[in-house]
Formats: sequence, C-alpha cells, structure tokens
Amino acid sequence: MKLKCIIIDDEPVARKIVQEFIEEIDYLELIGQAENPLKAMTLLNDNAIDLIFLDINMPKINGIDFLKNAKTTANVIITTAYAEHAVEAYGLDVLDYLVKPVAFDRFLKACNKAKEINTLRKNTETPSNKPDDHFFIKCNHQIEKVFYDDLMYAEAMLNYVMLYTNSKKMMVYVTIKNLEEQLPANTFIKVHKSFIVNKTKIKSIEGAILNIGNEKITISQSLREKVIAEIVKDKMIKR
Repeated sequence: MKLKCIIIDDEPVARKIVQEFIEEIDYLELIGQAENPLKAMTLLNDNAIDLIFLDINMPKINGIDFLKNAKTTANVIITTAYAEHAVEAYGLDVLDYLVKPVAFDRFLKACNKAKEINTLRKNTETPSNKPDDHFFIKCNHQIEKVFYDDLMYAEAMLNYVMLYTNSKKMMVYVTIKNLEEQLPANTFIKVHKSFIVNKTKIKSIEGAILNIGNEKITISQSLREKVIAEIVKDKMIKR
C-alpha cells in the first residue's frame, strides 16, 4: 500500500525537487501540492494523507505554527533551508528534519522511516481475525489461562468465585458481578445470584433446573423466564 503524501512549500523549485524525489520512490503517491498551509487544508480535509513534506518559512502561516495547530495524524518531514528550527520542530513530533539542498539518499532515508512507522501503525490498528477465546485468572499464586469453551459454570462464594472447567475447579478472588461483566454475554448467562453458566454446556432444562455435565443448577424464580428465553431463543423446533 502506498503512502499518500503532499508537499507544502512556497518555492516552486523546491516543490519540483521534492516531487521528482517522490516519483522515484515506488511506495509514495503524491496527492497534491500547496504553496502555504492554508491552501493545503483542502488536500488534508479531502484525503487520508499519510505523509507531509513541509517547509517552515512561508507567507501567512509558517510551518511551525501549522504544526502547532494542525489536527492531522499524518507524519511530517520538514524540508527547509534553516537548520535553527530543528529543536522546536522535533518538539512537535516531526518524523525528520531535512535541510536544503536535500540529497536523494537522505530524503529516501526519511521516507523509509515513514514507511516503517506507517506499517507498524497499520498492524497495530488492524484487529486480529482470530476470535478472542480465553481469559486469564490468578489462582494459587499463579496466572492461569482459561478457555471460554472449557468453562462450564461459575459459582459465587462470598468474595470469591469457584470456576468449574471440564477438567478442574479453581477459586478466584473476584465477585460474581465483576466476572459477569467481563465474560462474553453471547456465551455466558447469569441464572441465579450465585451462578453463571456457559450456555453451550447446557444439556437439558427440567423446569427450573439446568443440567450441565453431571451437575444440576437451579434457575432463580425471578430470572427463569428471561434465562430460558435467552438459552432457547429461536432454536426451538415447533410443531
């Protein structure tokens, strides 16, 4: 994926040089040019810009003032004839500071840095396709991984909760309320003030009794209608 970039510089010759450099780098795409930050705002508002090549000394608004007030997530590479603004510019989180005349290899190095940062940002922002399938709890002085599919039900015991999995049980220092808030609601449901069950583990319902594995768990009277409706939903075969 190419980095979309713009040039903001009041000198036509300087813009031409940066344009030619950009055309030599295959992962850059020049979206437009502007002779000052005011004219660049349309480009920034109408396009998802990844990289700005910005001069400092320009009429109306200089590059430093633009950086102080701009609301953009684009990386910025300064291209200027004045080295004395470097400290202030880096304080405004510019990616690199190039002093004119800029050699192509130095320009390329700055652009490679922009590419690496953009790739890292995209990878961080892109959600994993793998569904969340587990959580961690502290039990017996160690941190244990518990898969949602293994957890059959949880039982409140004062300020603790006992977790019952397919193979063992674990006591956790947490309230049933906090546990309910953190378990995925599409899989787990509170059926009693003391019990949360995994809906996929329910084998049958006998009145107000849920059969889960070899255990029988009672649905509270106040929750019975809601719980059964949530468990069965539209999966009941009708006559």
